Amino acid sequence: MGKAKKRSLHLGINDRITNLSREDAVIATLEALKKHNGGHEAYNLITLFGLSAEELLEAGASYETVMSLQGLVQ
Repeated sequence: MGKAKKRSLHLGINDRITNLSREDAVIATLEALKKHNGGHEAYNLITLFGLSAEELLEAGASYETVMSLQGLVQ
């Protein structure tokens, strides 16, 4: 975990995700993508954890959804 991530978690900026594992982050990202206005939350989780397209597809995201995030995921 980088310095910035540690600092933001320590300061309590992201209180609701302090104990979020990578698997939980993938699930939370999928739920955020399914919500109508969850794009911002999904973007934050993808960039925070560096989620890949393969992880999202294996977790159950549709191919079209992952392709719409083409500039964001690897």
